Amino acid sequence: MIRRPPRSTLFPYTTLFRSIKLSGTCEPCHKLHFKKIIQKHTDESLGDCSFLNTCFHMDTCKYVHYEVDHSSISSAQDKAPKQEEDKENVVNLSGKDKAVATLYPPQWIQCDLRYFDMTILGKFSVVMADPPWDIHMELPYGTMSDNEMRQLNIPTLQEEGLIFLWVTGRAMELGRECLKLWGYERCDEIIWVKTNQLQRIIRTGRTGHWLNHGKEHCLVGMKGGATSINCGLDCDVIVAEVRATSHKPDEIYGIIERLSPGTRKIELFGRPHNIQPNWITLGNQVDGVRLLDPDLVRRFQERYPDGNCMVPPNLMSKT
Repeated sequence: MIRRPPRSTLFPYTTLFRSIKLSGTCEPCHKLHFKKIIQKHTDESLGDCSFLNTCFHMDTCKYVHYEVDHSSISSAQDKAPKQEEDKENVVNLSGKDKAVATLYPPQWIQCDLRYFDMTILGKFSVVMADPPWDIHMELPYGTMSDNEMRQLNIPTLQEEGLIFLWVTGRAMELGRECLKLWGYERCDEIIWVKTNQLQRIIRTGRTGHWLNHGKEHCLVGMKGGATSINCGLDCDVIVAEVRATSHKPDEIYGIIERLSPGTRKIELFGRPHNIQPNWITLGNQVDGVRLLDPDLVRRFQERYPDGNCMVPPNLMSKT
C-alpha cells in the first residue's frame, strides 16, 4: 500500500514528465508524482482505474494503474530545508507526549465479540463499530449473520452517549434496525466520499449491486441525553483516500474527539491500525491483550484467568 510522504503535495498533472513539459523547466518539482503501471493486458485507451495501485484485480484489470514515482520524492527531499523538518518533528512529538500523559495509551483485547463478556468493560461515552456485515457479496474476510449482529451485547456499554456504526449496501437498513434494537435513536449520519491517491472520486467501487459505490455511511446514534456533546464543530462529510480493505478514514477519530473530548471510548471489530490513545479496541485481529486501566485489568483477570477470549463460554473450561 502506498503511503504518501509527509509534507508532499500532489501535482495536478500526475506524472513527472508532464510536470517538466508543462512547466518548461528541468528543475526538480517538489510535488508528489506518480508513474503508470503498464502491463501486457493494459489498455491505455480505457483510461485510469479509480483504485490506481490498490486495485484487487491488477493482474487482470485492463485500466491504467499508478504507483508513486520515488525519484520525484528523493529530489524534493534533497531540496527541503532540514532545519524546518526537525522543528516540525519536535512539535509533533511534544504534542503526542502531552496527550499520552493525560489519557490512557491505547488499550486492546483480542477477542471474538460474539462471545466476549462486555459487562467487564464499564461504561463509555462513545462506541464505534465497523462490523463484518453479510452484504451478500464475496469479501476477503469472514462475516457475521444478521442475527449474530442483533444479539451483540452493545447496550451494556453505554447508559448515555453516542455510537458510530459503519454500514454499507444492505447493511444500511440492518444497521438502523440494530441501533433501535440496542436502544439508540439515529441522530445523524456521516458520509465518507472515497478518493484515490490523485484525490479523484472512486468510480469503480468494490461494492454495489446496481451502481458502483464511491462512498460509505456511518450512522450516528444517541442514547440518553448526551448533554456533554460539542455540537456544530464538524461537517458530516469526510473526503479521504481508500486504503486497505475496510480501513476507514482516520479523520473519524478527530471528529469524535472534538464531539466528546477526554471521555472513555471503545471501538468494536478493530484491527491493529485502529488503536488510538484513550480508546479500547476489541477485535479478533489485534495482537493479544494490552490493558493499563487497573480496574479493568482486575475485572478482566477475574473473568478470563487464562486471557483467552476467543472461544465460546461453554468451551472455556475445556481449553
